[in-house]
Amino acid sequence: MDKRRLCIALAGAALVSGCSFAPPYHAPATSIPTAFKEGGAWQRARPADDIPRDAWWQAYRDSRLNALETQVAANNPDLDAAVARHDEANAYLAQARSGFLPTIGAGASVSRQRQSDTRPLRGSDQPSTYNTATVDVGISYDLDLWGKVRNEVSAGRAAAEASAADLASVRLSLQASLANAYFNLRGLDQQQQLLTDTIDTYQRALKLTLSRHAGGIASDLDVSRAQTQLASARAAADDVTARRALYEHAIASLTGVPASSFSLAADTAPDYLPSIPAGVPASLLQRRPDVAAAERRVAQANAQIGVAKAAYFPDLSLGLDGGFQSDTLSPWIMAPNEIWSMGPSLFMTIFDGGKRAAITHQAQAKLAENGATYKATVLLAFQQVEDNLAQLHHLGDEAVNQDQALDAAKRTLQLSMSRYRDGVVSYLDVVTAQTTELDTEVVALNLKTRRLLASVGLIQALGGGWMAKAGPVGAVVPVTPVAKAV
Repeated sequence: MDKRRLCIALAGAALVSGCSFAPPYHAPATSIPTAFKEGGAWQRARPADDIPRDAWWQAYRDSRLNALETQVAANNPDLDAAVARHDEANAYLAQARSGFLPTIGAGASVSRQRQSDTRPLRGSDQPSTYNTATVDVGISYDLDLWGKVRNEVSAGRAAAEASAADLASVRLSLQASLANAYFNLRGLDQQQQLLTDTIDTYQRALKLTLSRHAGGIASDLDVSRAQTQLASARAAADDVTARRALYEHAIASLTGVPASSFSLAADTAPDYLPSIPAGVPASLLQRRPDVAAAERRVAQANAQIGVAKAAYFPDLSLGLDGGFQSDTLSPWIMAPNEIWSMGPSLFMTIFDGGKRAAITHQAQAKLAENGATYKATVLLAFQQVEDNLAQLHHLGDEAVNQDQALDAAKRTLQLSMSRYRDGVVSYLDVVTAQTTELDTEVVALNLKTRRLLASVGLIQALGGGWMAKAGPVGAVVPVTPVAKAV
C-alpha cells in the first residue's frame, strides 16, 4: 500500500512539473511602416536575410580600410570586454541549466566524542567516550513543480542571446566608428592636397603682384592682400594637419595601437560610394543587433515573473543518502555498518513580510520597462535609417549643385587673374575670386566626406552590411531602398 501511494505521489509530481507561472510571451507590438519615407520610388531590394553582414566595409574598395577593420576585430579592448560579457552570460545560463540535473555529494568524517555522564535517558551500559566514522553519498533532485528552474533557464537563455546581440552591436559600432574616422581623415588628406596646391598658386600670385609693384603698376595694398591670402591658406593647412592628427589618434585607439606608435600615410586616391539596398522596414527587427537585444531582454523579464511567482508554492525535492558508519575504522565499510535514507522533502515559506510580493512586482515592472525600451529602440532604428537615407538623397543633389558652383568659381578666378594682368581690375577682385573658389572647393570635398559618412551611418542603421557595386563619390549614385507602397 505504501508503494502504491509513493507511485501515485511521484506520478502526480510528474504531471504538475509542467506548470509555469510565467505569462505567455509575445514581443511588444510596434508600428512598422510598409516602406521608408526617404527611400523614394526605387526598385525593391533583395530580402535582408540574403545579405551577408561580414566585411561590409569592402564595398568601399579601400585596401587600407580593409586592413584596419581587421585589426579592430583582433585588437580592440572594448570588443574584448564585450566578448567577456557574452561569456559571462553563457556561464550564467549553464548555472541555471544545472538545476535540471540532480545534485550529488559525498562526505566522510572521523571523530571521537564524549557524552555527559548525566545526559538524560543515557543507558548505564553506554560508554562515555566513543568514536564515529562515517562515509556517505547523497543525491538530491528538485522536481521543479512550478517551473522555477525552467523559467530561470529561459531567462538565462534570453540573457545570453541578448548578450550575443550586444556583442554584435559593439562590433558594428566599432567598425562604423573606424570607417567614420578613416573617411574623415581621407577627406582632410584631400583638403591638405587642395591647400598645398592653393599655397603654390597664391605664392605665384604674390610673386606676380610684387613684380607689378616693382614696376609701379600694383599698389602696396595689392601686395598686402596677396600676402594675406597666402598666410591664410598656410594657416588653414596647419589647421587641417591638427584635425587630421586627432582622427589618426582615434584610429590608433580603435585598432588597439598606442597613438604614439601609429601613423597613417596620406592618401588622396578617389573614394567610392556604394549603392546600399535598404530593404523593407520590418527587416530591421531581425537585422539590427540592438533591437534584437532589447527584444530578448523583454523575454528575459517575462521569464523572471515565472521565477518570482513560483516562490509562493512549496519546493519539493527527492533525496537519497547512503553510506557506512562505525565506531572503528576497521572494519568500517562492510554490510553491518550500512546506513541509508530516502524520501521526498517539502519546504514552503509561510510568512516573509511581503518579500515575495515585492519581488513579483519588481519583475512585472522590469517587464514593462524592457517593453518600453524595446519600442523606443525600434523607433530610433527607423529614425536612423530615415535620417541617413535623407542625407544620402539630399547630399547627392547638393553635390551636383556644388560641382556647378565650383566650375563657375574656377572660371571667375581665371577671368579675374586675366583682367588683373591686363590692369582692368584691382587685386581685390582677384582676392574675392580666390576666396570664393577655395571655399567652394572645400565645401565640395566636405560633401564627398559627408556622403561617405551617411552611407556608413545607413549601413550601421540597417544592422550590418553587404557587398554591392560602387561608383565614384563625385558621381550621383542612387540608394536602392524599397519602393513605397501604392
